[in-house]
Amino acid sequence: MTATLAAAGRQQSPVSDHSAIIGGVPLDATAGGLFVGRDEDCQRLASLVGLGEPAGQSGMVVLSGDAGIGKTRLLTELAGLARDLGHEVLVGHCLGEAGSSLPYLPFTEMLGRLEATRPEQVDQVVAAHPPLARLFPGRRSPSAAEPGSLDRADIVEAVHAALEDLGREGPVLVVVEDVHWADQSSRDLLTLLFTRGFSAPVSLVASYRSDDLHRRHPLRATLAHWSRLASVHRLDLAPLADQDVRELVRSLRPGELGEAEVQAVVERAEGNAFFAEELTAASALGRPGSAEDLSRLLLVRFEQLDPAGQQVARLAAAAGRQVSHRLLACVAGIPEAELDAAIRDAVEHHVLVPTDAGGYAFRHALLAETVYDDLLPGERVRAHERYAAALAADPSLGTWADLARHALAAGDREQALDASVRAGDAAMAVGGPEEARRHYAQALELLSDDHPQTDSVTLRAAAAATAVGRTHKAVELLQDRLERQPAAAAPEARAELLGVLATTARLTESPLDTLAATKEALELVGPDEQSALRARLLGAHVQALADRGRDDEATRAGDEAVALAERVGLRDVADEVRVVVAKVRERTGNPEESQAALERILADPAVRGTPAESRALHHLGSLHHRAGRLPTAVEVYLLGATRARAAGREWAPYALECRLLAGIAAYEHGDWPRAEEILGMEGEAVPQPARALLQSARLYVAAGRGETAALAVLPEVRRWWETDGLVALLSASAAVDLYGDSGDLGAAIGIHDEVVELLTRLWRPGFQARIRLSALVLGQLGTHAAHTTTAERRHLLDRGEELAVLVAEVWQRSAADGHAGPEAVAWEARARAELLRLRWLAGGSSPDVGAMEAAWAEVVDRFDAYGHAFEAARSRARWAAALRAAGSAETGAVVERAVAEARRLGAGPLLAELRPLMGGRDLGPPAATRAGEHLTPREREILGLVALGRSNKQIGAQLFISAKTASVHVSNIMAKLGAAGRGEAVAVARERGLLD
Repeated sequence: MTATLAAAGRQQSPVSDHSAIIGGVPLDATAGGLFVGRDEDCQRLASLVGLGEPAGQSGMVVLSGDAGIGKTRLLTELAGLARDLGHEVLVGHCLGEAGSSLPYLPFTEMLGRLEATRPEQVDQVVAAHPPLARLFPGRRSPSAAEPGSLDRADIVEAVHAALEDLGREGPVLVVVEDVHWADQSSRDLLTLLFTRGFSAPVSLVASYRSDDLHRRHPLRATLAHWSRLASVHRLDLAPLADQDVRELVRSLRPGELGEAEVQAVVERAEGNAFFAEELTAASALGRPGSAEDLSRLLLVRFEQLDPAGQQVARLAAAAGRQVSHRLLACVAGIPEAELDAAIRDAVEHHVLVPTDAGGYAFRHALLAETVYDDLLPGERVRAHERYAAALAADPSLGTWADLARHALAAGDREQALDASVRAGDAAMAVGGPEEARRHYAQALELLSDDHPQTDSVTLRAAAAATAVGRTHKAVELLQDRLERQPAAAAPEARAELLGVLATTARLTESPLDTLAATKEALELVGPDEQSALRARLLGAHVQALADRGRDDEATRAGDEAVALAERVGLRDVADEVRVVVAKVRERTGNPEESQAALERILADPAVRGTPAESRALHHLGSLHHRAGRLPTAVEVYLLGATRARAAGREWAPYALECRLLAGIAAYEHGDWPRAEEILGMEGEAVPQPARALLQSARLYVAAGRGETAALAVLPEVRRWWETDGLVALLSASAAVDLYGDSGDLGAAIGIHDEVVELLTRLWRPGFQARIRLSALVLGQLGTHAAHTTTAERRHLLDRGEELAVLVAEVWQRSAADGHAGPEAVAWEARARAELLRLRWLAGGSSPDVGAMEAAWAEVVDRFDAYGHAFEAARSRARWAAALRAAGSAETGAVVERAVAEARRLGAGPLLAELRPLMGGRDLGPPAATRAGEHLTPREREILGLVALGRSNKQIGAQLFISAKTASVHVSNIMAKLGAAGRGEAVAVARERGLLD
């Protein structure tokens, strides 16, 4: 490796001319091309990306460091090495200018540069991967600007495939700089590239400023995900050593600075190369600065320019870090010779550097920010006015996002409005709904209630908000617009808003009468209208009818909606209505016909990547789920989630539910590690309430394991109970067991009562999930009844009888409505069996042991048939208790099977419940027979911390021991208690009185 690099002639040498600038923006270089103190870092980075290795080697690296530390200078050196070794080098940059959120910006830049230098090669790549044309402004088709034409899956696949193709022709190095400024789409694309990797020799380096990452920075979650990828290496640049800074200073100003001045620079720079360079320049001019006064320090170079050079630099700063020559010339408005002289002055003073893309960039982003901040308010406005005028006159000079930013900064609201809407449409067209949402939100801020565009922009903003999982925000936007819409508004405008509101509101806990809304909308357009608007309204009406259970009407209206949608060319509307009708068929007793209809829809290639596909996969997965085909359901759900993610709609309603239900189905099937993987959010920026939903579902696994520390998430998710009742149901269901198994029956009952009151209000009295909630509480009542006073048992029994009556009422209604699937049947049987168990343990009327044994046998059969591994095992434990009470010889076999499943799952509380049923045989090594017999004082102390959910590291820190020592103690405790895991150890300890 070292020999190869040396042969390339790169070590300890100035950068060559062709490597000082890569892509479109120069990779920052120190004056004179100096490269000091980074030889080891360069060799390390070169090795990680596969330079000098045998053909076919590649690597993935995330490079971090403070601003000015030398990341770009190092990447400049790396690029030179790569080119000398025959690599194609592609570089893209992320920009931090507010309002310039353009999806895939760094990739658009690097591909644009490739097109400028190798148009024939680009022609071949685009011909092989047509969606890639969306990233070339000059190659986009007119349809690309249509809002809602999301095709992110195709774009992402095209970028990956194009890089693979380039790699097969020769090794490729891809560099993406400043990803702390990256748009969400670019972050997602980088994540895919890092995750998938390349079979061809393609290497990827992404750099970011580590000092810019505050606690809520969107890149933090993404970096956490990247750090867990085995193929991705991390390299953090440390400050330069003092001797290296000294060498840099001496090289910059040989013989000009005395030792005292050099030492002052070394001390003040604190290892930052850029600061050292600026301090050196200031000292040479007799104006020594300090790192604390960086803004003035950075302006020292700028102030050496002549007036024309300063004016050009100021204009360039208003553009951002980089600007094309064409745009700068238009904005400057001075003769060509004067412009060239001014630019040359800025370049010679190392304020600007030319780019090989035909423009100029500030030598460092910090310098661009400082020059811009130094502009007077009037200067800023005039600069932005010039840019807005130039971009409006010639759109090829920039993007709609650029125009929106400049127009807004110049105070031209109407122009900013138009450009913001166009920028939003462009973002949606390339699969960037989050960026589009921001542009539309900016446009709405500029609109008045009576502006002719307000309705259309509101609809666009609502669609983008829904696509990124902010459905509640979409409902707020639509309702607010309907309330503010002028009385003179056209009926069609109100009708369209009502239709979209009805479709969106049903996905939230909104009290809106969606059926009334769709009826009003249809009346506004009239029955004879044969338009796209009426087709969409009919589609919304079909869904509203289906939601009300008016299935015959929904089917008839569905036929009309499909026919009209196809006549007016709305294939997506027709497909979505077909999915709704298929769902109705399942509910009316034709699941096979429903499945066949959904599979026919999904078999059509035209549905791929559309909202109809997400909806169809969600409904198909639900069909398998309700039938108890859990493994199939998981795979179908995951396909829906994956396809939606690729299309840029991963947080859209049906896409999110696919992921959520996939995790729940995996949990029910007993694949808890996979459930945690599906529901885990590490490395993802998840919007609310999607985050609360996934957190709540993950509590199921925690409850099964007895991990009471997981209750810490409850206050966070509780804030979203009113917004989404499913968050309340999931989290409260798990919390009943988490509280009950930890001994806090009052909290378990309290959260049950609270969530029942809430869901009765949000949903309806007698909602079916109440059966499951009641069964869980009945189980906890029975468990606690065996260890309390006679008076308390009477109270528990009375509460149990009340719950049983409510269960019977709810079940009667559910069965009458046809909502009695395998899972519901199992929970209803469970509630009846739990009541018998409670009566038995509470010492009420003489129990009919035979009836109790038969009831639990039924419950086990029901959960086995559905496939719920944990609840089947828990029901077996209680069946075994009934069998033992009846003196049955089957007891041992039933217990053994339940123990095996509980051990496989790591279900601590269940193992503790099974322990007394072992008939003198324990579940593990010899355990303490009386409180504290085998536990040392230190182990008791550690056991108490384990019960509080502390990790080994936290225990070590609190007790001033190493994490390894804490781990040994925890292992000894589990062995002494015969526990398979921490949760079981806590449960056993509570049972034996070892915990207060």
